[in-house]
Amino acid sequence: MSVSITPFFAALLALVYVLLSLQVSRLRHKAEVSIGDGGDIALQKAIRAHANFIEYVPLTLIILMFLEMRAVSVYVIVILCALLLVGRILHAIGISRMKEIRLCRSVGMIFTWLALIVGSLWLLLTYL
Repeated sequence: MSVSITPFFAALLALVYVLLSLQVSRLRHKAEVSIGDGGDIALQKAIRAHANFIEYVPLTLIILMFLEMRAVSVYVIVILCALLLVGRILHAIGISRMKEIRLCRSVGMIFTWLALIVGSLWLLLTYL
């Protein structure tokens, strides 16, 4: 029941989270807004990218860690973790730009949902 893949990806995802946090802080400083978004569109987008990240990553990582603890193939774990990482990066890029990059945002969400849904169903199957 060794867990070594999901912690590695958790660390990478944590670094992405820090970058998203720094972007929000930078834009808050620039717009001189400490609470909310002050109507600043760039800040709104950065806040949503940051919030969306934290809405999906923790639960998905927990599911993937549980899968790894159930001794599911390392290839499955790496693929699902990579989908989550790439998905979150693409989504953040897509939503953060002043002119939204819809393809990045959409593919990012699809990758994230795939990691979450496939991981969840696979985990359930390990208990049947």
